[in-house]
Amino acid sequence: MAAGNRKRMKLTNAALLAGVALHTLAMGMTAPVLAQDTSARIDSLQPNIPADAKLLLSANELIYNRDAETVTARGNVQIAYGGYRMVARQVTYDQKSGRIIATGEIQLVEPDGNIVYADKMDVTDDFGNGFVQALRIETTDLTRLAAESGERRNGEEFILNKAVYTACTPCNIKPEHRSLWHIKAERVIQNGRTHTIRLEHAYFELFGKPIAYIPAMEIPDHTVKRKSGFLFPKFRYTQKLGAGVGVPYYWAISPYMDATVTATGLTRQGFLLEGEFRQSFHNGLHTLNVAGISQLDRDQFTPGTVDAEETNRGMVASKGDFRINPRWTFGWNVLVQSDANFAKTYDLESFDGTTYTNQAYLTGLGKRNYFDLRAFYFDIQDADPDSIEENQQPAAQVLDYSYFAPESVLGGELSADVNFTNVKRNRLDSINVLGVERFRGLEGTAHRLTADLEWKRTFIAPGGLVLTPLLAARGDALGLNMDDPGPGYTGDYTNSDAATRRMLTAGLEARYPILFAGENSSHVLEPIGQIYVRPDEQHAGGLPNEDAQSFVFDATNLFDRDKFSGFDRIEGGTRANLGIRYTGSFDNGYGLRAIAGQSFHLGGLNSFATDDLVKVGADSGLETKSSDYVAMVGVDAPYGLMASLSGRLDESDFALRRADATVGYLGLTWQAALTYTRIEAQPTYGSPSDQDEIQTAAAYRFQDYWSVFGALTYDINNDVISRNGFGITYDDQDTLFSIVYTQERDTDSSVANDWSIGARISFRTLGDINVGDTTFKELDYY
Repeated sequence: MAAGNRKRMKLTNAALLAGVALHTLAMGMTAPVLAQDTSARIDSLQPNIPADAKLLLSANELIYNRDAETVTARGNVQIAYGGYRMVARQVTYDQKSGRIIATGEIQLVEPDGNIVYADKMDVTDDFGNGFVQALRIETTDLTRLAAESGERRNGEEFILNKAVYTACTPCNIKPEHRSLWHIKAERVIQNGRTHTIRLEHAYFELFGKPIAYIPAMEIPDHTVKRKSGFLFPKFRYTQKLGAGVGVPYYWAISPYMDATVTATGLTRQGFLLEGEFRQSFHNGLHTLNVAGISQLDRDQFTPGTVDAEETNRGMVASKGDFRINPRWTFGWNVLVQSDANFAKTYDLESFDGTTYTNQAYLTGLGKRNYFDLRAFYFDIQDADPDSIEENQQPAAQVLDYSYFAPESVLGGELSADVNFTNVKRNRLDSINVLGVERFRGLEGTAHRLTADLEWKRTFIAPGGLVLTPLLAARGDALGLNMDDPGPGYTGDYTNSDAATRRMLTAGLEARYPILFAGENSSHVLEPIGQIYVRPDEQHAGGLPNEDAQSFVFDATNLFDRDKFSGFDRIEGGTRANLGIRYTGSFDNGYGLRAIAGQSFHLGGLNSFATDDLVKVGADSGLETKSSDYVAMVGVDAPYGLMASLSGRLDESDFALRRADATVGYLGLTWQAALTYTRIEAQPTYGSPSDQDEIQTAAAYRFQDYWSVFGALTYDINNDVISRNGFGITYDDQDTLFSIVYTQERDTDSSVANDWSIGARISFRTLGDINVGDTTFKELDYY
């Protein structure tokens, strides 16, 4: 091993730099994979070596021929310089011609890990021109390039002859693996001046067979981040729209603006035109979406629906998201349509849900406080042309603020919550189920300001008893300009234009964790008791209920101070919650967790037994003095097995009122899940019949990269399969192919199809081709 100064070691410097230069030459050729996101790149015309880099040379012999003016390093030549490492059998520098020649099993490793292999390199010492034979490159992103020869001309053109490119992720652990696809080209030319890559006589081959021929094609190289041009086509098929092919065009308007315009031809409905315009700012992004169509065959749709009655249809949507500073953000989502079902019918991405939430928001997040101000309007996508459901939805403005005191107060934690809600509704929203009228929203305007203050402190008594006293105070001020629900409401609705209410709470929680340790396991048993002393809820059932309509009593909210889901209702009266929590841990990796208990109304007015505009609390299990029993059990296994069971049992006869049971397994070769859900009828609450449903889903992997999967949902009460689907996927991380069939009952004729077939083929570093939707929600499987 010998170290030399740079003046005397011009040969070794030149040889190494020649290798780096030719590696750079070859790396530039990986771009012809028809995509701009391959990691193969040309960083510069010369390697980036620090000025103070040390050169280290090792060779069996070093020969200087004064007569021929050549310097030769021969035999196991190894060079390390500036993070680059090069190995060759022989490196020769000709001082007369100024050429550097390296021969014999050349291998060059870049600092970033890319590896270049070659049989012979011949370059000028200024690296303006060069030639390499039998070139092969392996990159750090697991792509591979091979060529019979490579050449650099005029310091600006890189040329590969008879080049082959592919991606091969599995080759990292399975060298014998062969990718399903590759690209062959007679010549690939990168021009460093125009920043373009030209393919000449290129073939895309799949399973060893050419499936696409490209006579000539020119694309931007890696240095061009954004360039206008056509993107991969999109394919789709639905029953009522027909087969469709969409051709997207990307337009790079400026460094801060771009757009994508897609024209889709549908065999049954004509041309759908979509556009997305994006503009970035220093602190955020704005996106504008437009779409429109003139339908050719309205008879394909269900008669009497919006889809069948409209000819010219369209939409405009705007979305903004901006960061004022690291803690504050604001933004909006807005959708305007020509009719109530256009985006859903044509499955426009991000706008195809049954309900689209238009909103504007301002959010701030601090270390101990949170601020959120939002305005809402709900766009209901419905195929019924006479539907008034959207007018029944509220336009609302909501402010939420939370604060936690940074210092303890009387040794405890003090927190505060503030909520302001303003609601305006144009039409009465009511529904009659089995003769019971439920008023989901009253016509008119109402606003409410709520402030809630809570203090609690934890004490640990001798012996391990944990005591947590709690004090809370809440006040509400309401302004009401809403129509009276009328004689259909059996409760006592407040007719005044203004109302106030308050609630004071004193509570105590006691927990006594008991640890049991066995030879191969440990167990924690924790009895829990709570008592909350409060006055009666004021105006119970007599005020609008907009945000506390959803209510399920189960083990997850057994120990909540206020079990209502929103601010419009307050739990009042004196109540005790009793239960027990268990956690078990076993040395074999198994875990067991459970909780069970019951709630007792001890005095005052039971808020869950009072009338309510939407009958919240009815048949909930809390309307009696002794609540139903609630319990939850979960099992965790070390080998992917999982099971959970939760339920509610009647307090008098232990009849099953509600249950959720799941058994699942997640392994290397297969996964499966079985879920049973039972919800007993709650006629007063608006659920007239029992709901019993079984959901199954499974997937199986075989032959390394293939998977089959399927799912089925069965409605027991109606004796019908409400949803089913199956599919098959191949995925070796470089090539993904998936085909999925799904069918779902369309009870209201609001979608363009009740079954669909989706297909996707994706080539890493190239792009995707999609036909329809290949998502599989039951397994989150693609």
